[in-house]
Amino acid sequence: MTKFIIRWAINAIALYVAVLIVPGIELNGDWTGILWLALLMGLLNALLRPLLKFLTCPLILLTLGLFTILINTGILMLTSKIGQSFGLGLTVDGFWPAVLGSLVISFVSVVMSLILRDELKGRKN
Repeated sequence: MTKFIIRWAINAIALYVAVLIVPGIELNGDWTGILWLALLMGLLNALLRPLLKFLTCPLILLTLGLFTILINTGILMLTSKIGQSFGLGLTVDGFWPAVLGSLVISFVSVVMSLILRDELKGRKN
């Protein structure tokens, strides 16, 4: 359960940083919207990402892994669309802000995961 909460917090922080940095990604709401959107993005990553990676495996190999950026972009745009239907207020103004936002989210997630790696592994002392 602790790993889930840490991953959820990492997603929320990464999404918040993307909203702050990337022009074209806006949040019209409060901090609870970020938490719900991070949960939604985590669910989409858990459910859709493995399927999309399996289906696009030849493209991922052909582009040496760069196609995963497009998968992340699609998940961010889908999170925005689903979030808007629930009234969470995340707007992504197009493809290029979504690409840049997915890169920012990936970078922040990797850095935060490296910082919190001991907590994610589950220390055994």
